[in-house]
Amino acid sequence: MKWLPIRAGLAALAMSGAVLAAEGSTAKKDVLSIAARVADWQLAHMDGEYIITHMAHEAREPRSWQQGAFWVGMTHFADIAKEPRFARAIQDMGRRNEWTPGSRVTHADDHVIAQGYLWAARHGAGPQAIAPVRATFDKILANPPVVHLSFYFAKNYDEVQCLERWCWCDAVFMSPPAWLDLANQTRKDQYRDYAMAEFWAATDFLYDPAEKLYFRDSRFFERRDDQGRKLFWSRGNGWVFSGIANMLEFLPADHADRTRLERLFKEMAGRLKELQKPDGYWAPSLLGPENSPAETSGTGFYVHGLAWGIRQGLLDAATYRPAVDKGWAAMTRAVAKDGRLGWVQQVSDRPESVNEADSQFYGTGAFLLAASAVARLP
Repeated sequence: MKWLPIRAGLAALAMSGAVLAAEGSTAKKDVLSIAARVADWQLAHMDGEYIITHMAHEAREPRSWQQGAFWVGMTHFADIAKEPRFARAIQDMGRRNEWTPGSRVTHADDHVIAQGYLWAARHGAGPQAIAPVRATFDKILANPPVVHLSFYFAKNYDEVQCLERWCWCDAVFMSPPAWLDLANQTRKDQYRDYAMAEFWAATDFLYDPAEKLYFRDSRFFERRDDQGRKLFWSRGNGWVFSGIANMLEFLPADHADRTRLERLFKEMAGRLKELQKPDGYWAPSLLGPENSPAETSGTGFYVHGLAWGIRQGLLDAATYRPAVDKGWAAMTRAVAKDGRLGWVQQVSDRPESVNEADSQFYGTGAFLLAASAVARLP
């Protein structure tokens, strides 16, 4: 794996233990302060004009997965920040979108925006906020996809047949939490049953028990980097790890799948802790850290999951808190003075290069998820 070189100043900063310690404060007020700055910057730039890379046109769609992931982070942050403007922004977004998910009924990417609507319904928007989501999921239940999970590329990405199910690891973040939240709000077990069955089907297919990581999709089962190592994409596994934490938030404590899901979460956590770099980041290609750039989207999702796991008692604080603090310090170093988050790998399905100026909605979402979980730690 070949990376763009890290700027000398960033490399020096990353390797400086003294600076890292100085920036490693996780005092709640400091966490919330910088997170508010990041959230405010993003809210002021929802037109996405700063995004000029691949899929920029899609990122600017208000129901896109890129923006949807940002709003997931906003829901978590609004809960702890207690600043009315953040809750109001989520409610306003839902009303502008008329509470509708994306147009592709079965595609997980078009479900993630619904997590914002479901939050809004729990915070005063009422049942109308979830009605379109429920109608979409009812269509799926009435005619569940039966395609195989193997990823066969077509001329048009959206024509890949397996995308009707959760055949790529990103889907774990995008769709299952919405199904579980909807099951709780409607008290209809069929939504939860479908989500858990599809989640385990995806996990049985994509999870590598030897490495304790997820392949992005079946195209990567046999791919290797230039040193013969398996390709495990950081943000891809971040989608999964953060997504599992969000699933556990909505899965009843006595549910039959909870023990297995917690075991999977802890297994991944242990592996991810091993793979964190000395500078606090995780490399875009998890098994290829040498000369890798800073990357904040995968790192943000990992910090979120690890901090959440500590607070829930699933992860030992003495073991995992140093990784959280180091990861959070790395995240804060990527925030510009105006609140823009940099070093976000752009839209892709694999490890690629990253530049300091790269930013994206989902990177901000990961930052806010991380901040929300870190701020809740003692």
